[in-house]
Amino acid sequence: MAKIKSVYICSNCGYESAKWCGKCPNCGEWNSMNEEVKEMVKTASPTRSSTVGYSTPQEITQIDSNDEKRYSTGSKELNRVLGGGLVKGSLVLIGGDPGIGKSTILMQVCDHMGKNGKKVLYVSGEESKRQIKLRASRLGIAGDNIFLYTQTDCQAVCELIKDESPDMVVIDSIQTMNITELSSAPGSVTQVRECTSMLMRYAKNLEIPIVVVGHVNKDGAIAGPKVLEHIVDTVLYFEGDKQMSYRILRAVKNRFGSTNEIGVLEMSDKGLFDVDNPSLMLLSGRPQNVSGTCVACAMEGTRPILAEVQGLVCSSGYGNPRRMATGFDYNRMMLLMAVLEKRGGYSFSGADAYINIVGGLHLDEPAVDLAVAMSLVSSLKDVPIDDKALAFGELGLAGEIRSVSHCELRIKEAQRLGFERCIVPSYSLKNLNTENYPNIEIIGVRSVREAFSHLSSR
Repeated sequence: MAKIKSVYICSNCGYESAKWCGKCPNCGEWNSMNEEVKEMVKTASPTRSSTVGYSTPQEITQIDSNDEKRYSTGSKELNRVLGGGLVKGSLVLIGGDPGIGKSTILMQVCDHMGKNGKKVLYVSGEESKRQIKLRASRLGIAGDNIFLYTQTDCQAVCELIKDESPDMVVIDSIQTMNITELSSAPGSVTQVRECTSMLMRYAKNLEIPIVVVGHVNKDGAIAGPKVLEHIVDTVLYFEGDKQMSYRILRAVKNRFGSTNEIGVLEMSDKGLFDVDNPSLMLLSGRPQNVSGTCVACAMEGTRPILAEVQGLVCSSGYGNPRRMATGFDYNRMMLLMAVLEKRGGYSFSGADAYINIVGGLHLDEPAVDLAVAMSLVSSLKDVPIDDKALAFGELGLAGEIRSVSHCELRIKEAQRLGFERCIVPSYSLKNLNTENYPNIEIIGVRSVREAFSHLSSR
């Protein structure tokens, strides 16, 4: 008879303990230990016949890496975030809020690969085949070479992958998968971890790319143990308000490419489409001759993106002024306001202050500091900033404007979009040849007061 044992597993890191404790001994997270019932079954050690794709040690010089091939997903933005496309044998985890477009973009990827003669297996544990067919019809997907399989047994799915040998597999979603030998419920820490490990082994040994959909919790992180993100090769997050049409796809982990790249897509009733010029999209509808707005240039990987920063400063109706930041770090905003008050002479102590990054974009690069500071000063003084000017630079605690990287790429993007003035840190002018930018005036500044004097409308 099998022996039943109850253990407590941390939902954050997967640490197992024989007894409950309020704080996880491994990661220090509070109230994360959840009880799981384990059925202790004695199993035989794996043999050559029971191990998928059993291999022998091989000298690294004998391994040929020249034939590495990436599958195109049909979306330039998704290919950019993945580092060029799907790598054979990779395990990709994609997460996001409900209704953000995870299943939609994966169905479009399946359609593109199916049209190119690739065999795709779409496994769903949440929807029926008829529901998936209705979505495919709405998106205008014919469904060539796409095979649907509704199953929640992870072992049955892996056996089907081994027998059918598809070119790509989609699992929607990992929280619905389960292994029958484990007595815990689907979606629990143990089931999610073990199902992901099993899929990882089959993906590596059979060299089949597997894309896994993951649910998110109320904090926006992938539901399940944090070890789930350590197992997979790539972790992608869908960002943006689902009530808006634009979506931002960001890689937080990528073993085959950069983690700084983002992809911008637009949601329509026909699916998700690439946004070739995110800067133009983020600046569309920008108000003219209004105080409190300034254009910033941030680097997302190798791509410069221009975004509008809006600041609002108004008198406070309470004794404790209110502060709020959307798309920008709140603590960084408080630091910039302290520098402006101490070093620049701008008083914010009796006023409410708000910062908003238009378009649902989240900017955390220090180069955005100058634009955020200028939008606050512009709203405080009620002096509009020139519509054809932008600023970038890091603001130090002494009130100085410090240099940032990739100045040439930022200025080229500003010039391409028709801006006439660019405020940069004065130190950056030493490495710039202004003759290469005839259509834009490049001004170096050392302090916030000097920057505002150049940015204000003439």
